[in-house]
Amino acid sequence: MIFKEKFKMGLNDIGKDNKIKNISILKILENIGGYHSDIAGYGSNDIATNKLTWILLDWKLKVLNRPKYGQTLDVHTWARVGNRFFTYRDFEIYDENGTLCAIATSKWTLINIEEGKMERITEEVIEKYKTEEKEVFPGEKLDKLQMPEEFLSSINYTVKRKDIDINKHMHNLNYLDLAYEALPEEVYNLRPFDNVRIMYKKEIKYGDTVECKYTREDDKYVVVISSQDNKQLHSIIELY
Repeated sequence: MIFKEKFKMGLNDIGKDNKIKNISILKILENIGGYHSDIAGYGSNDIATNKLTWILLDWKLKVLNRPKYGQTLDVHTWARVGNRFFTYRDFEIYDENGTLCAIATSKWTLINIEEGKMERITEEVIEKYKTEEKEVFPGEKLDKLQMPEEFLSSINYTVKRKDIDINKHMHNLNYLDLAYEALPEEVYNLRPFDNVRIMYKKEIKYGDTVECKYTREDDKYVVVISSQDNKQLHSIIELY
């Protein structure tokens, strides 16, 4: 089943040249994925009943044609089968002229909130989502990102209340905000980056202080978010 919604771009969605920001794109994708889960019976309002919540493991976004302020976007999403412990969700965004503006894929796992561990993704769950075989990145897998060997700069950040989501962790979109803060000014001014990859490893909680380390690898700008003692990797973000 391909689930569709329309989203009107607002002032808070735009950045340079009145064009949509990456974080606004991901916010739209996050919301439509949530709406699809609502009708499948695994949305936010269902957590109290079924004791299950979806946790994001990975984002991959490619912007093909960045729409400007004021447009109404036609957004499509569908679930894809992964294995018994994770699944994929793909996305397409079209502008008012029917032009494909962006594609994205994401990887999710189902967590039992009472036991605090991954739940098997059963045939019942798969059937509720009416999965599709279509892939926006055909044949590509969200392989594990590798830790860079050296870094050029770093900043520290202490997680605030505004960063926390319904799962009592730092919200997944805030990792991208942190990555932008860690970029040197001359790199930050190159935005928007049309390719974004975010790999999540370990949740960040309220009051945690994390280190955000920046480096460049070939044509990619890489930010690693880890604990201050470097014992815990939280996320690796690639921008290019």
